[in-house]
Amino acid sequence: MARKSPEVNAGSMADIAFLLLIFFLVTTTIETDSGINRKLPPMDEIIDPPVIKERNIFTVVVNKNNMILVEEKLMDLSDVRRSAVKFLDNGGGVGEEECSYCEGEKDRSSSDNPEKAIISLKNDRETDYKVYISVQNELVAAYNELRDREFTKKFPNDRMSFVEANKMYSDPRTSVKVKTSLKPKLDEIKQMFPQKLSEAEPNKN
Repeated sequence: MARKSPEVNAGSMADIAFLLLIFFLVTTTIETDSGINRKLPPMDEIIDPPVIKERNIFTVVVNKNNMILVEEKLMDLSDVRRSAVKFLDNGGGVGEEECSYCEGEKDRSSSDNPEKAIISLKNDRETDYKVYISVQNELVAAYNELRDREFTKKFPNDRMSFVEANKMYSDPRTSVKVKTSLKPKLDEIKQMFPQKLSEAEPNKN
């Protein structure tokens, strides 16, 4: 008499597959692209654009070979922030354009004051994204360095830097009372060193 082969109990296979599906759905993380946090200026109709003096423009170019040219001179990434701080804090203006809080060299061939100073950043279409962002970060860090200096000088009792105060203000967990106290202080420092970072269209060649 022939023996019957034992049957495989497949009754629970559907349940196991369903549990595995739930497991992978819960544990898998989906990567999302994150952009650069930038607040764009309002769309104002400018009939007569203001005349910008050449000495108030700080040009930074990243070419297709990832070489950084600051004011048409080759520069290492590590020196970009220091050079930008020197430009922004120069305070070369006189009379109405004088900067009373600037600690720079007051070079008449460089920027008049932080309100007039503009940093122009331009790249090539073949520039590596990582290099371009690194340069941009150094330029933003130059603004933050000067803002930190003035914030700690003006508000020493807060015992924090501008960057820390701004982070606290942007945190949704911060109380309304604290935000109300921080806002005028942050606005005052931003007015002293407004972030005027212009990003030009990349070269098409």
